[in-house]
Amino acid sequence: MATTQRIRGRPAHPSGPTFLTYTPNGRKLITAGSNKAVRVYTTGSDGEPTNIDDCQENNFALAASNDFFLTGSEEGKVCMYSLETFQYEKILTRYAAPIRDLAISPDGQWAAVASDELVIKIVQIEDMTRVLYIRDLPKPPKHLSYDPSGTLLTISSTDGVIYMYSLSSEEPQLIRKIDGVIRSLDSEAESSSKAVWHPDGRGFAVPNQTRDVVMISKSNGEKQKTFTSGHTGDITDLAWSPNGAFLATSGSDRKILLWETKTQTIIARYEYPDVTKLAWHSHDNMFSFTTSDGELFIYPNFVSAKHSRLLEDSLHQAPMLRDPLSEVSGNEERGLKNGNKPTIELPRRRQRTPDSLDDILPPDDDDEDLDDFVVDDDGAGYALGMNNNGKRTSDALDFPDSKRRAYGGTWEPKIHPSFQPGSTTWRGDRRYLCLNLTGFVWTVDQTTHHTVTVEFHDREEHRGFHFTDPYLYDKACLNNTGTLFSSPPNAESGSPVMLFYRPHSTWTTRTDWRTSLPEGEDIVSISLSSSYVICSTTAGYLRVYTLYGHPVRISRLKSSPTVTCVSWHDYVMTLSNGPMSGTGSQLVYTIENIKRDEVLQSEDIVALAPNTSLKSVFFSEDGDPYIYDSAGVLLVLLHWRTAGQARWVPLLDTKQLDRLAGGRKEETYWPVAVAGDRFHCIILKGGDTQPYFPRRLLSEFEFKVPVSGPPKQPHRPASPSSWPEPAEAENTRLEASYLLSSILLELHSDLLSSTNSIASQRADLAKKQVDVDKFLLQCLNLEAREGEERGEKCLEIVKLMKDRSGKMVGAAEKVAMRYGRVTLAEKIREVGERLLGGVEDGEQGDEF
Repeated sequence: MATTQRIRGRPAHPSGPTFLTYTPNGRKLITAGSNKAVRVYTTGSDGEPTNIDDCQENNFALAASNDFFLTGSEEGKVCMYSLETFQYEKILTRYAAPIRDLAISPDGQWAAVASDELVIKIVQIEDMTRVLYIRDLPKPPKHLSYDPSGTLLTISSTDGVIYMYSLSSEEPQLIRKIDGVIRSLDSEAESSSKAVWHPDGRGFAVPNQTRDVVMISKSNGEKQKTFTSGHTGDITDLAWSPNGAFLATSGSDRKILLWETKTQTIIARYEYPDVTKLAWHSHDNMFSFTTSDGELFIYPNFVSAKHSRLLEDSLHQAPMLRDPLSEVSGNEERGLKNGNKPTIELPRRRQRTPDSLDDILPPDDDDEDLDDFVVDDDGAGYALGMNNNGKRTSDALDFPDSKRRAYGGTWEPKIHPSFQPGSTTWRGDRRYLCLNLTGFVWTVDQTTHHTVTVEFHDREEHRGFHFTDPYLYDKACLNNTGTLFSSPPNAESGSPVMLFYRPHSTWTTRTDWRTSLPEGEDIVSISLSSSYVICSTTAGYLRVYTLYGHPVRISRLKSSPTVTCVSWHDYVMTLSNGPMSGTGSQLVYTIENIKRDEVLQSEDIVALAPNTSLKSVFFSEDGDPYIYDSAGVLLVLLHWRTAGQARWVPLLDTKQLDRLAGGRKEETYWPVAVAGDRFHCIILKGGDTQPYFPRRLLSEFEFKVPVSGPPKQPHRPASPSSWPEPAEAENTRLEASYLLSSILLELHSDLLSSTNSIASQRADLAKKQVDVDKFLLQCLNLEAREGEERGEKCLEIVKLMKDRSGKMVGAAEKVAMRYGRVTLAEKIREVGERLLGGVEDGEQGDEF
């Protein structure tokens, strides 16, 4: 079965151990070997690779993300290099012994490092001072691998044992030891004992002691199906195709074998000696490998045309014993399509005859009621194209397509699901109940109960705590006054829906309190401010308590079902599903002051763009409502204290961040808070949609109003005359800065008008007014410099100034005279005279 096509190798490195890896996006292929050079190949290009010459010698490990790659050397150093600049960046960590393996977490945030020492380090890429340690190995490790979720790390040790660690907590936890599967190998041995996770994450493949490849279940560590009768020599490496449809293995018997996952059969054999490492491209039919001679082989169309269609399928299932999914054809679950049960195309033994009885007789009205009478509810096959006895079914009669199916779809309104701001969904046995600038709360499912941990960013002000949770709390809020929890009803224990509040400090002996809700009423969302405890329920109620449990108010919301609620001081904001539109329910919000019993905004629309959804809602540290949508846009509610005047204003479009320009990074952002006029979030990479463990660092971004699209970089047109001029880019920046400063001024002005302001707040207001006029003055300077034809726009800019003393208008007149714009200067002087006379623009009957 040896293939007839044979490709030629490319000299990459001197003879010796040679390593390769693709970046997760498949754009780059990186090789490292025994010399100082690292080669970076561009996928799809026949040109020469980019060489990084001044690297470490004798590299024993290599790993890459989309933005950087790591090398581990015999000297014990792990070095990081940028794939943008192709320059050395830093030493991530170092050992006294040679590095043996590297693994980067799927989100690109952590790197696991193994050496000949007995300690494994898991280092945070951005902050290498954050390190997790695994110290309890009896023998040195040989291989490391992350599962697809990044929550488990498997270690193949030189003692012939596979160790599986959970990374879902602050300290790695050993959850399973698997003995009797892999061989005991020396660290320097070319033979492999690496556990390679199947892309569906339910198990991993590993070479066993008989030179076969066996699947191991993630859930119980038991052996599953085996890829047998393949290699006659030791296996040197193995790799799954991106969708798990194929497994490639290499051996010291001079063979590369390609296996079909579903049947565990060999579909192709390739004769190549001394193969050390294998790598699949992330989405193309391309396969690469290296040899101990230092050669690189790039194999396009690696899977033959007969089988390559399997690479185009969605994710295939791992080959497991007693797999419930194997009962479904193609290992894929059947879904509804156009309201009908799916069918399997089978060859018909009998086709319709030209003189079918239905062609002779007119249709019977009763046929309408009997059409699709039998529905294949359990997949047994009696409603398919052919039954088990080979008899034709109703499909062979080719009824007209115009007949109405008995099993049809019905229209259901699309509503916004409820959510708890700052919380995540279950991933494995852990989830965050709350993430904000105060700290974080997470829970661990221990089967019979949960364990809850509360930690603070400022550990000097508050001390974290940990407790056993028999009530199975599923929501939490955290601030500087206390921690609030809620639990669903528990039928087994008989416990009702419950609210539990624990203050951080109190001057009395009793510290916490809990209360239950009436039977049949569940909690949708909870909120905690410095004044009140609030919860919205499935009965449509908004329940308000004091911080120590005294009920203050209960009211029924006008719209339902409720989506969520947030609060700040005396204010509470509730979001609900409102009127129906063509695409579903419109999201509406209400803001009220509990202390004054005053409704500020009632059932107003949440301004979401088409085909977007709400990801989070929260109050800033200054008490302004913010939302963050699925398109990555952060919006603030302006003038929300004045009834009927509120409007949503964008302050940041994360897709236009400079760090994403040119497609250099692929990342999204988990919103946390707004403080200090900055957006605080957690950066998510590797396709993650929510943060997970270990806990990641918070990042912050300055506001940037989306005035225009990002500049087209780095590719410029061939003609320099068509390049964007610096003045144009500067003008765009100043316009965005003016808009931002104007928005911040209005927010601050609204705050002062509704509170008893202090001197520092009034000083901040004056400073913000000056900032607005300064940006306008800079815009005027650019426009006046461009020419006399910009005079109308210059005059408009002057009229936008906030200063009414005439000082800024006088400065604007000087700017006009600097560039010889005499007419413009006269117009500006007239505006200044009218301001000094107390006449606002437009009050003397100006014509528009």
